[in-house]
Amino acid sequence: MNDHDTPCEPLIDARGLIAALRRFAAEREWDPFHAPKNLVMALTGEVGELSEVFQWMSAAASYEAARDPATATAVRHELADVLLYVVRLADVLGVDLAAAAAEKLRVNAEKYPIDAARGSSKKYTDL
Repeated sequence: MNDHDTPCEPLIDARGLIAALRRFAAEREWDPFHAPKNLVMALTGEVGELSEVFQWMSAAASYEAARDPATATAVRHELADVLLYVVRLADVLGVDLAAAAAEKLRVNAEKYPIDAARGSSKKYTDL
């Protein structure tokens, strides 16, 4: 097997987080509110909050955002919120995130061959 083949081990294992999120929602009787459309809207809001942290930073400052005391907590919390909603959404929809990630990496490897994409920010349609 080479670097472009399907990995032997899952890329991610979200089982513990899925169980914790199920328990968290069930204890609060939030399952009726976790329709996929609602979770997508909440996810979008959290991505917006993460974007706000970086909005007026220079590119150089953005690399330090998770270490800068002024932004580190917000970066951690907003990244966690995004992760939690992604995992919850995948669970509600029955999507295996490990399989989806592996599949998407294979698709991207085909769309962005190393020789054509190396060092380029062009979209695959323009390579």
